[in-house]
Amino acid sequence: MYAIVEIAGQQFKVAKDQKVYVHRLQGAVGSEVTFENVMLVEDKGNVTIGAPAIVGASVTAKILTHLQGDKVIVFKKKRRKGYKKKNGHRQAFSEIQIESIAASGAKKPAKKEAAPKKKAAPKAEVKEATTDYSSMTVAQLKVAAKERGISGYTSLKKAELIKALTK
Repeated sequence: MYAIVEIAGQQFKVAKDQKVYVHRLQGAVGSEVTFENVMLVEDKGNVTIGAPAIVGASVTAKILTHLQGDKVIVFKKKRRKGYKKKNGHRQAFSEIQIESIAASGAKKPAKKEAAPKKKAAPKAEVKEATTDYSSMTVAQLKVAAKERGISGYTSLKKAELIKALTK
């Protein structure tokens, strides 16, 4: 079983118990991290492809160490100008070990937040029935006119829209 997962902006093909070097992750050594942006999962010949990610799939890994990569020398020169710059860079990495690949069943806390939004919608409808049209903008009046089915509301001015809505 393997998966293609996005970790720190890069995509990796990972399998269980595999060690992978990725860009530095926030987290202490020994802590577990979960990656939910899984693009593809293969399990015994069954391939599941996400669009762009598989809903409910996750990959769990353990951070083994934080380290730095080999030094890269950056040398800039402009010939005949006397311009030379020498610089070095060492990329920060984290070594992780893949502990499990779950094709489905990952917990999503975002679903809990969607429920209160549905409760707020009926309150807005009650306000429209007792709304003072003179305090509304022309765009808001046009939306209200469209909801009521008033024809020709696009060419009406603010005073004409208020008059049409109060009838």
